[in-house]
Amino acid sequence: MFENVLYQNATNLLKFDIEKNNLPQSVLFAGPEASGKLTAALETARILSCTGVKRGDWNCTCPSCLKQKALIDHNILIAGSSTRTLEIKAAKNTFLTQYLNNSDHLNASRYLYVRAVRKLTLRFSEVLWEGDDKLSKFSPLLQSVSENLELLNPGKKLPEDQKELEKILESIEADVQKLEASYLYESLPVSQVRKISYWAHLTSSSKVKVVIIENAEKMQDSARNALLKTLEEPPENTHFILLTQNRQAILPTILSRVRTYTFVQRTEAQEKEVIDRVFHNVSVFTKGELSGIKAFLRNFLSVSMETVSSCASDFLKNVFEGHVPDIKKIFSYCNSFKPDEIMKIFLEELIKKLKSLLDTPEGTETAGRICAAVRKTYNDFSVFNQNPEAALENLSRLLLQVNYNADGILRNYTEKL
Repeated sequence: MFENVLYQNATNLLKFDIEKNNLPQSVLFAGPEASGKLTAALETARILSCTGVKRGDWNCTCPSCLKQKALIDHNILIAGSSTRTLEIKAAKNTFLTQYLNNSDHLNASRYLYVRAVRKLTLRFSEVLWEGDDKLSKFSPLLQSVSENLELLNPGKKLPEDQKELEKILESIEADVQKLEASYLYESLPVSQVRKISYWAHLTSSSKVKVVIIENAEKMQDSARNALLKTLEEPPENTHFILLTQNRQAILPTILSRVRTYTFVQRTEAQEKEVIDRVFHNVSVFTKGELSGIKAFLRNFLSVSMETVSSCASDFLKNVFEGHVPDIKKIFSYCNSFKPDEIMKIFLEELIKKLKSLLDTPEGTETAGRICAAVRKTYNDFSVFNQNPEAALENLSRLLLQVNYNADGILRNYTEKL
């Protein structure tokens, strides 16, 4: 059990509770980004559904395990916001590399890629989107991805022509980027929570159902309250696994109805081993001040970290000099902030560049006000789905006001950016 989740003691506790039939129907996996929470949730779903003699064995070939490993079991739902395109790009790179080298890891890399794509497409289940206006718009994209994945499924013969395989992968990548950027809700809507509850109460021939909700802390009050009602009396044979990077942001009433399993930040050496075992690539490991899985995945962004950092400097220089930044230019250089991870990095870079202000009391106070404005911008963008261009325009107005209230002292720090 849980052989694919490395260096997380939470999996030992999960294994113990499952073996003792002591796992609650509702649990919370809490821990930092890229700590293996979703992998552990999917593995928990597979183990709970397993009908093999050795329950939970990764090599089990029972029908349920085969479906769960391929992520095609209809008794599992994944909901909630998530950024998956970087993982898909990294998995694609691994898949192609193993294919070109005819490596022993080829089949494993094919599983890695197919699962990476389905971690995204499962969020577009008709169960969740029935009646939503977006359904008819993204259905052709979803159909295209499904048809191309069929050509790559484990057990199928791969194309002998490299260009043919690359064409399939490029088509999938283009479609999943559109799905994630244009249709996925940043905050799980209450309508989907209600559909989850309805689906969970439907009979399923005594089969186990599993609902995984990622970034559960981002739900609005109406969605949280709707989920709470379901968790108070969960349907028989249905398990709920909530994932969060911030346990403190989860409603206390929800926390009282779940058992928390805590995931930790792994060491740099452990992160390297995870990258090597999963992606068979530790050659590109660090990115700026970051290291680990998060930095590794950022290598696959459509914009370099250097470009984002330069745009952040230009943005602040304009504000510090009392000018309105050229948002359209920044928007263009940063690929319209797609995927959303680029906006997150941009705002992180703004915060990093404020260190020079901490030399004086006035600068420290002003830096605090800027940080508050940046946090508000990130919240408006990530939780309330504000357009990135509008978010930056609002941020520039907020920072110009901060500069004005500080009597223009920020001009003195322009050269230090």
